Amino acid sequence: MDFFQPWHLLIVGALAFLLFGAKRLPELGKGLGEGLKGFKEGIKGVTDPAPAPPVVQQSVVPPPAPPAAAPGSTPTDPK
Repeated sequence: MDFFQPWHLLIVGALAFLLFGAKRLPELGKGLGEGLKGFKEGIKGVTDPAPAPPVVQQSVVPPPAPPAAAPGSTPTDPK
């Protein structure tokens, strides 16, 4: 027994038209399409491995040297 014959789809379409009306059917179709698109994107994200993060090379730069004290000056007390 075949479940999806053309006249089955016609009956389902007629019932949808009677239940929701002509104004709501385009909105329902749009919502269904967006839902399927989101579902496919979600499945794609689950099945595809996440890309590896880019490797950032950090150069090691020594901190700048403190300024040298001028000759003949005395160090100041920070207190």
